[in-house]
Amino acid sequence: MKKKQQQQHPGSGADPWPHGAPLGGAPPGLGSWKRRVSLLPLLRFSLRDYGFCMATLLVFCLGSLFYQLGGGPPRFLLDLRQYLGNSTYLDDHGPPPSKTLPFPSQVVYNRVGKCGSRTVVLLLRILSEKHGFNLVTSDIHNKTRLTKNEQMELIKNISTAEQPYLFTRHVHFLNFSRFGGDQPVYINIIRDPVNRFLSNYFFRRFGDWRGEQNHMIRTPSMSQEERYLDINECILANYPECSNPRLFYIIPYFCGQHPRCREPGEWALERAKLNVNENFLLVGILEELEDVLLLLERFLPHYFKGVLSIYKDPEHRKLGNMTVTVKKTVPSPEAVQILYQRMRYEYEFYHYVKEQFHLLKRKFGLKSRVSHPVLRPQFFIPTPLETEEPIDDEEQDDEKWLEDIYKR
Repeated sequence: MKKKQQQQHPGSGADPWPHGAPLGGAPPGLGSWKRRVSLLPLLRFSLRDYGFCMATLLVFCLGSLFYQLGGGPPRFLLDLRQYLGNSTYLDDHGPPPSKTLPFPSQVVYNRVGKCGSRTVVLLLRILSEKHGFNLVTSDIHNKTRLTKNEQMELIKNISTAEQPYLFTRHVHFLNFSRFGGDQPVYINIIRDPVNRFLSNYFFRRFGDWRGEQNHMIRTPSMSQEERYLDINECILANYPECSNPRLFYIIPYFCGQHPRCREPGEWALERAKLNVNENFLLVGILEELEDVLLLLERFLPHYFKGVLSIYKDPEHRKLGNMTVTVKKTVPSPEAVQILYQRMRYEYEFYHYVKEQFHLLKRKFGLKSRVSHPVLRPQFFIPTPLETEEPIDDEEQDDEKWLEDIYKR
C-alpha cells in the first residue's frame, strides 16, 4: 500500500500517467509549466536571429547610401561580390568608368631653349623620385618642327605613357585633340628675347662653366672665324644668325606646328596668345623664377611640392652654377636697338605673357615689380641658375649630361 502511494505521488520522478494523459488533459499548473520550459530554447534562437537580420539590414542601408552618394557601389561591396562568386553588375551596367586621378595626370613641358629649362629638368628628376610621377624625356633633343606623321607618332607615344606623367622636350606646341588624343596640361617658361638670344649666341661658341675646351670639341664644325665673330658685327652686318627668321624663336613654341607659325607676323603672334590662354596652365618668366616655382607648386602639388626648398638648397645651386654661359658680352646700344626692332613680335608676346603672369601672382598675393615700357629692353645680370639649352641646329646630348650630373 505504501509502495503504490509512492508511485502515484505527483512529486516523484515517475510518470503519473503511465498509460497516457487523461482525456481532460493535464492539470493546468503542470502543463503550462512544461510548455514554458520547452519554448525557452526556441526563444533564445529567435532573438539571435532577429539581431542578425537587423545587422544585415543596417549594412544594406549604409551600402545603398554610399552607392548614391559616390555615384556607384562602394569598393568593398564590389570586392565582396567578386569574392562570393558571379556578379551581374557588369552585365547590367556595363564596364565601370575609367579611373581618373584627382589632379592633372598628363603634363607637357615643351621647354623653350635658353629659358632655364636645364635647371627645371634637374629639379624634375629629383621631384619625380620624391613624388613618384613618371618623368618622360626624349632621345631627340633638337627637332622642334615635326611633320604630320611625326606629330601623330609623338602624340601616341606620349599618350600611352604611364600616368601621372610629365613629358619634357624642346618641341613646338602639339595639338593632341587634332589627332584624337586627350589634350594635356601645358607649362613653360620664357625670358627677355634679347637676353635669350645673347645666351644662345655665346653658348654656341663658348659653352658654360663645364669647360670651354669640352664645348669646342662638341662643336667641331664651327670655324674659328665664326666662333670669334663679334656680336656687334653679326647684328649690324645682318648675318643670318642675327636676323629673321632665326630671331623669331619663342613664339613658335606656343603657336604650334603650322608653317605660318615660323613666319614673323601677327598671325603667329595671335595664335600663340590664344594657345597660352586655352592650353597652358602656366607660362612663367625666368626673371622671376622663384615665383614661377611657387605657382607651379600650388597649381601642380603632386609634381612640384617642395620644389622651392630644393631649388634654394646650396647643393643644388652648386650644380646650377655650372650651366651659366661664359664670355657673354652686351652689344652696343645701336645693335640692341636693331635687335629690338627685328624682334618686335617676340617682345609683344613676351610682355603679354608677363602681364598674364603678374595677374596670377596678384591673385595669390605675390608682389610684382612694376616696370614701365622702354624703347629698348633693359639688360640684367644673369643669376647663377639661369641655365642654357642648345639651339636647334646643334647636336647636344642634354639628357646624357643631366644623367651624369644627377648621379654626382
